[in-house]
Amino acid sequence: MRPPTRIPSHRPNPYDELAQLSDPEPGFEPYGHDQPYGQDQLYAHDQGRYGGGADGRGDDERDPLGLGLKPDPGEADAGDDASAEDAWSPPNHRARSRFAAVSTVVKVAIAALVCTGFLFLADRFAELYAQNKAAEKLQQSLHLVTRPEVDIHGFPFLTQVLDKHLDRVDVSVPDVAADRVSLAEVRATAKDIRINGDLPSSIKGAVVGSMDGDVFLSFADMNRELGASQVKFTDDGHDSVNVRGGLPVAGTQVRVQAQAHVQRDGGQAVSTTVDHMKVEVPGIATYTPGKDRAHSGLRLAPEAAARIAREKNHIRALLSVPSVVDRIGVPQKRVQQALHSDDELHRLTGTPRFAHQLMQVNLVDEIIAHPWLLQKAGIDPKLISAVMSLRPPQLSSQFSLSFKLPKAPGDIRLRHVVVEKQGIRADLAGSGLHLGKQG
Repeated sequence: MRPPTRIPSHRPNPYDELAQLSDPEPGFEPYGHDQPYGQDQLYAHDQGRYGGGADGRGDDERDPLGLGLKPDPGEADAGDDASAEDAWSPPNHRARSRFAAVSTVVKVAIAALVCTGFLFLADRFAELYAQNKAAEKLQQSLHLVTRPEVDIHGFPFLTQVLDKHLDRVDVSVPDVAADRVSLAEVRATAKDIRINGDLPSSIKGAVVGSMDGDVFLSFADMNRELGASQVKFTDDGHDSVNVRGGLPVAGTQVRVQAQAHVQRDGGQAVSTTVDHMKVEVPGIATYTPGKDRAHSGLRLAPEAAARIAREKNHIRALLSVPSVVDRIGVPQKRVQQALHSDDELHRLTGTPRFAHQLMQVNLVDEIIAHPWLLQKAGIDPKLISAVMSLRPPQLSSQFSLSFKLPKAPGDIRLRHVVVEKQGIRADLAGSGLHLGKQG
């Protein structure tokens, strides 16, 4: 029986193990022996191969001349290392690069995506730079206090740069001075723009083929800029604005109410006409200027009419004027009785109906004919005189909402004008605008 072979400490080569299991070829004889190996000789030979020394060699192999030489320690270690290096080991498929396993198509696709991303970023940065330069040129050309916002449309931008032609540019300019007021915002969309200069770094000027947009005048701005007299503007319909506020008159704050109608004045301005004005002296009288006697004039306030009706001296001063009595509609006989009897006077003036009749009397003519009448009725004549001196043209200048477009390098015109909830909006249209230097 063949003795078991010693298994080396390193991982064996499976092909060597298979070779050991096979029978020796016919006629095979080891060197130095006349006879074939027996079991003992085979065992000794195996001991020489595997068990003789640390490097796997027998004593005869280490000292073939029989001189009693011993191997050098370093040589033994080197033999061990060589054996370890020559030892077989299974292939390590994971050691290969994972990127090397990716197909060529995928690699090309990834490279294309990376290049596209860089081109996209370059295009966006170039567009932002051009927008800033265009905003500077607009601010200089239009003499604007506030820097406009410019938005260039179209992708890719760099192809438009090469062509020196932009399809569309949106411009928004806040807070533009326009006569007495400031426009809250001017917005415009320019199309078919030809660039003079090299985009994006050297823009000298541009020619705008066509433009449309709008301007907006907010009520909040009007209230702030025209509100020194505490006037407020609110929406009152398609083309009308309600005006309410206060004015100082003869040391008294009076309330004012009017209606301003907005219309386009040519192609460059918006103007207003003011009507339906009323000036109210709180608790005393209301004055409505105008030539229409049915709706204009000076009439007592409800508080003043009730107070005069209760004061004997004040009501008798009014009843002593025949024209006032005629306007009140009280019979002369009953008025004469009331002037001589307190009881009759109370019965005549003590009803709400009489105070209401008194409020319908237009006191303008009566004051002109009887200047003392107001003082006798307990009303300051100077205050009423100052209120009645207000005329629609003077009040209209206080409530004027007119504005004019700033000068522009081209034909820009106003079109429709409409009153909205927050302010007044007018449409813009233009063509052939030349911005910056040409040529």
